[in-house]
Amino acid sequence: MTSTYTLLIASIVVSVTSAASAQQRGGAPAAPPMTMTVAGFADGGQIPVKYSQAAPGVAAGEGLSPAISWSNVPAGTQSFVLNMHDMDVARNKTTDDQAHWVVWNIPATATGLPEGVPKGGRLADGSSQISATGEMYRGPGAPATGPMHHYMFEVFALDTKLDVTPGTDAFDTRASVMRAMQGHILGKAVYGGLFRRPQ
Repeated sequence: MTSTYTLLIASIVVSVTSAASAQQRGGAPAAPPMTMTVAGFADGGQIPVKYSQAAPGVAAGEGLSPAISWSNVPAGTQSFVLNMHDMDVARNKTTDDQAHWVVWNIPATATGLPEGVPKGGRLADGSSQISATGEMYRGPGAPATGPMHHYMFEVFALDTKLDVTPGTDAFDTRASVMRAMQGHILGKAVYGGLFRRPQ
């Protein structure tokens, strides 16, 4: 009886000590990774014409932005940045690709962006936006005669708000946003889509 009782106590002490040691080593369960979803197509799937420059009645370089949502936001997030770009474009013979949509200083309370974000450099929630077309979402527009282009949506959770003023050049502004983000990224999620204009 005594030896059984002693063994039970020893087992409890070992379990508690092991759990405490695991927490000290950072063994607490990791937070789930940040994720995002873009409405209307699966990750890696084909982007519907509805959200492209090829949609009926859409002006060149414009389009209807899709609804975007994200979850599992890291603790301490102060703002979000969304970057949508065409990975198949090599602009001016450089590593720079096409800037389809950059939105920064999205409030930390946001869980996404609605479909059809309006034009304008400053949005109602205080965030700023720009694209190669101007102060708006630029829908996918890869030509019908070539291969599918790869469009990447990226959302970054930051521990700060960015002090970046929109410029007249989307590529310079995007570069300024990316520089200002360095050292402030708490989490990131990506979602990809394919597109080329219908034949």
